[in-house]
Amino acid sequence: MIYLLSQILDRSAEQFPDRDAFRCDGESLTYGELLLRANGLAHRLVDLGVKRGDRVGIYLSKSLASAISLYGIWKAGAVYVPLDPGAPVARTAYAINHCGIRHLITQKSKRMRMPDLLNAMDAGGGLHHIIGLPATVSLDHGVNQCDWSDILPRDTPPSVNVMEQDLAYIMYTSGSTGTPKGIMHAHRSGLNYARMAAHTYGLTHTDRLGNHSPLHFDMSTLDYFSGPLVGATTVIIPEAYMKLPASLSQLIQDEALTIWYSVPFALIQLLLRGVLDERDLSSLRWVLFGGEPYPAKYMYGLMERLPQARFSNVYGPAEINQCSYYHVPSLAQEQAVPEDIAPIGKIWPNAEELVVDDQDQPVASGDVGELLVRTPTMMVGYWQRSDLNESAFYRTNIANQTAIFYRTGDLVQKLPDGNYQFVGRKDRQIKTRGYRIELDEVEAALVGHPHVEEAAAYGVPAEAGSHQVEAVVILKAEASLSSDELLNYVGERLPAYAVPKEVAIATVFPRTGTGKIDRRALQQQAEKRLMSTQT
Repeated sequence: MIYLLSQILDRSAEQFPDRDAFRCDGESLTYGELLLRANGLAHRLVDLGVKRGDRVGIYLSKSLASAISLYGIWKAGAVYVPLDPGAPVARTAYAINHCGIRHLITQKSKRMRMPDLLNAMDAGGGLHHIIGLPATVSLDHGVNQCDWSDILPRDTPPSVNVMEQDLAYIMYTSGSTGTPKGIMHAHRSGLNYARMAAHTYGLTHTDRLGNHSPLHFDMSTLDYFSGPLVGATTVIIPEAYMKLPASLSQLIQDEALTIWYSVPFALIQLLLRGVLDERDLSSLRWVLFGGEPYPAKYMYGLMERLPQARFSNVYGPAEINQCSYYHVPSLAQEQAVPEDIAPIGKIWPNAEELVVDDQDQPVASGDVGELLVRTPTMMVGYWQRSDLNESAFYRTNIANQTAIFYRTGDLVQKLPDGNYQFVGRKDRQIKTRGYRIELDEVEAALVGHPHVEEAAAYGVPAEAGSHQVEAVVILKAEASLSSDELLNYVGERLPAYAVPKEVAIATVFPRTGTGKIDRRALQQQAEKRLMSTQT
């Protein structure tokens, strides 16, 4: 019986020992090899003092080491925390400090960032051990180091007692209070998602999944959880291919991928610049997309190029993994998409929804309301954020028991056919290329500059149905600061996708009747400027 995510690997290694579990850039690991190396890493972690429930950071570019790290951490009874290797050092240091990470798994290519990262650690805390850097790489911070070559494969894992309620991973995402928040998932929620996704999309050991999303992005769980659950092969796509659509389409052809899951932006780039006329992508049987709206003209354009593939819109915040899907009708069928954007679909089995108004009262069918979801794929809560946990969940009584729902913050409307249409957000969160951006966090970063008095950030339409961030600031009296200086400042504190495209410097803000900054007016002004440049 499988009740832990780590047991996924045990079963597939027994059933398919010689089948490729993961491939990346011409290299591969069979399930048998992955098991031995994950066991070896687990023993090393335990020898270094890692205990059940400890958080271990993964600071890697996309590589086979990602899979070894993830399963090795689980077999040590610990919790993996994926860190964005491209994020500013200050943001990465915050996650390490906040999560109490003492052991970090990395690679030689990250050695130049390590001194700055260690300098940013909390005094008296910080990292104790770094795996992936040989002792010859001097960090001069008293941190113990070992290279990947020092970790020997092992036939068996260390003896650690773990239960399905124990934490399995924590993912950090943008926070409305100005600092990132850590989403905690247990083995139970991760495994329930792996099973539901594998069932919904008919995954088998013959499938080959294209892992487009980095490990710190929640979409990666399909490739790292569901793929291994059924003994499929996951092909990790290096960052270089993600920037070159023609190379990406070549990789899809050469690796004979059958399952694809990414944000719509990647698929749009594939359609527009992937030279699909020169490729044979007939191996693709299912294309999954999610994270943001997929404009119909691009979606149907790709469907025409891939007539053999099924297309599905996948919905679910990272806090609940996934909770709904919409299978787009084929072009041979009557066009059934009622809007320019595909619906997010119906709630999948073993999940339950409520759509409520601002007073938490159910709305009439067809009216707009906030989507609340109850599901076994739901997070435990936010790491060390009792304030957020209080507001994130809605509790009610169902069948004489307390039922807990997650408040998605997404406004939806039920269509006549029973599918839900995404309408907008209840808060100030936007998405760009699938990444969540809390505009309050952007404003907090801007106001953090000693010369900035006030800041307002807002989202404006961008290429292919996505959004981009713009901002306006008011400087303190007699302060002198350029937009470029301000962009450089926030670029050291925010991930690249959250840095405003433009920051204007103003003397006054439009205000509401209560004296608050009228961000809607600023957004409308920006949209008008955008429209005028396009006409």
